Order: sequence, then structure tokens, then C-alpha cells
Amino acid sequence: MKEKRGTTEPGPAWRAWGRALLGGAVMAVALGTGNALGEALVRALDLDGYPAQLLPAALVSALAVPVVLALRTGRPGSGRPLGLGTPASAAHGFARGLAVTTACAALVLGGGTAAGWVRWSGPDPAALVSFLAGNALVAVLLEALPEETTLRGYAWASLRDRFGGVLSALGTTLVFLLVPAASTVVQAGVAQAVGVDAPPMGLAPAGQDPVAYPVLLSVFGLTLIAARTAPGRAPLWAAIGTHVAFLSVNRVVFEGGRRDAGWSAHVSPVHAAILELGYLAATAAVFTGARLLASRGRAPATGPRTAVSGPRVRAAAAWLRPVLPSGPRATASGGRRVQPSAATTYSVGVWAGGGSGLVPPVRVLSRASAPLPGAVSRGRPGTAVRRNPGTRRR
Repeated sequence: MKEKRGTTEPGPAWRAWGRALLGGAVMAVALGTGNALGEALVRALDLDGYPAQLLPAALVSALAVPVVLALRTGRPGSGRPLGLGTPASAAHGFARGLAVTTACAALVLGGGTAAGWVRWSGPDPAALVSFLAGNALVAVLLEALPEETTLRGYAWASLRDRFGGVLSALGTTLVFLLVPAASTVVQAGVAQAVGVDAPPMGLAPAGQDPVAYPVLLSVFGLTLIAARTAPGRAPLWAAIGTHVAFLSVNRVVFEGGRRDAGWSAHVSPVHAAILELGYLAATAAVFTGARLLASRGRAPATGPRTAVSGPRVRAAAAWLRPVLPSGPRATASGGRRVQPSAATTYSVGVWAGGGSGLVPPVRVLSRASAPLPGAVSRGRPGTAVRRNPGTRRR
């Protein structure tokens, strides 16, 4: 494994692309197989209603998630983790994605309502809460958890181990676009084998516009990448929360009447597309802005002086020179060099207006090791000897 320009390169480019496509293939096979087998099991068990929705969803997650976890953990020295984190951090990440996406959707849809684009039906709170709770579980198992684990988890991490952030985001989104069409092929084959009906094969699901659907899916995929790469613990769960919020908002607002969601809106197709893309763009902007702010906060607190300089910076450094020691493993009494803390250095840079890492190394001498007034400072052999200005040459 070698390092080049700060990017880990565990192998050739074709191998990284192969792993990314493998993540997409796992999702396509799981989605097609889970839907077809789920339909067969629903018929065999004579299920109806919510259990008939939940069973295929559980099969998709059961087929996809363990496979990519085994693929990633089975690679010795694999790079970036999938981002699932601990159970406690997963809850925080999920809530973060849910809250940011829902807030952006409310803001954009509120603007659309004020503009007269959206006309709302009368809400039924009990039916709405019931729908949102049931839909959230199905959305997590059928789409959000397996898709994020295979694509924004395994596929993105595989590309990011080898490439930069932009290419990894675009590559993961391209794989995301291939999954729906590939899953219809898998579902058709499995459905024929188990004797159930399957939807028609195609690049877009039945009833979706073949042009608008890939555009929406591309923007959605890039938004999920923004959520995945935003700061915070368990970042993949932030993408899962964003995924669930997007599906919930769209199914209530644009499909609420057909799904008996307890609330719905009447929107023209053109305005619906603008509103969808608008709140996705707002969500991506929030996550991207958070990442940029965090990257500034993570600037190196120590090291060489930055190129930013000015009277305020120099004045602050001169003022702090007597009190901010620098250097490794130092004590004030031994005359060795000590290093200022990262928090102190960063705060100084912010107050001085020049960023972090602006305090130059200084030498702190103990009272015992400090030169006495009038003493001659002896340098190393071959160097000039500095004398106290108050002494005369003899």
C-alpha cells in the first residue's frame, strides 16, 4: 500500500471500480431476489396488509447487509470503515439525517405553499402518525439500510480508498443509477423461477418518467453522499436518516391520497419536480457546509507557520511569546522546549484573524537556567559570541 498526495492507493484503479460495482450488484441482487421471494412467501403464507409489505423488505436487508459487511471486514488492511458506528452513535446519526432533511423539506414546501404551488388536504393526525411509523420501518429495511450499506457504505469506501472525493461521489452515484434497472432483471428471473409476477424490466420503475427519474435519482444520490461525508459519528446512519426522510416526505406530500397517509398535497408535476430538487439541494448544502466548517476547525494546530501573516498575527505572537512554550516533552524548570496545546494554538489563530497554527516555537528557560545580567552568552564553536550590551570589550 502506498501513499500519493495524501490519498491511500491500495491497488489499481480497476480493482476499486470493480469493488464499487460489486456493491451495486449485491444491492441489485438483494432487491430483485427479496421482492420476488417475498411475493412468493406472502402468497404461501396468505399474508395481507402491512405484514405483506414488511416481509419482502426484511428479506432485502437480510440478503444485502451481511454480504457487504463480510466483504469489507474480509479485506485485510481495508481503508475507510463503512460508517455504521456504535448503536448509540447510530441513533444520533440517524436523527441528524432525519432532522436536517425534514427541516429543509418543510422550508422549501412552505415556500411553495406561499407561492400557491401547493394545496393541502385536511390532516388526519392519527392516520398520519400511523403511516409514518409503519412506512419508516419498511423504508429502512427495503431501501435505506441496504442501499446505504452497499452503495454509500461499501461502494463509496472502495472508491474513496483509491480516488478523491469528487470522483468517488460521482462514481457511487453512477452505480446507484444502475441498481434499479439491474434489480428488475434479477427480479424477473427469480419471479419466473418461483412462479410469481414481476414488474417490467427497464431503466425506470413502472409509472416513472424515463428522463425525470434518472435526474431526480442523481440529485438524490449526491445528497446522500453529502450526508454520508458530513461530520459526526456514524455518518452512514446520517445518510440512512436522510433516505428515510426523503421517502417519507414524498410519500405523504405527493402520494398521500393514494397511500392513505392521513395528509396529502395537490401539486402540478412541474412544481413537484422543482420542490423535490429544491429541498434535496438545500439538504446537500447544509451537509456540505457542515463538512467545510469542520474541515476548517480541523486545521493543524501545530507545525510550520502558515503563510498568513500580518500586524495582528505578529503582535499576538509577540505578546504570547513569554507564556506559550513549544517543543516536545518539555518542562518549564528544565529549559527544554514544550508545545502549546492544540486548543490554545487554534484559539490564538482565530482571535488573531489568521487561522490556526500561527504561534511560532519559543524557548522557555527556567529561572535557574536563565543568563545572569551582564553574563556573556557562549555559543557553539565556530559561531559568533554575543555579549551583553552593557559590558565593554577588553
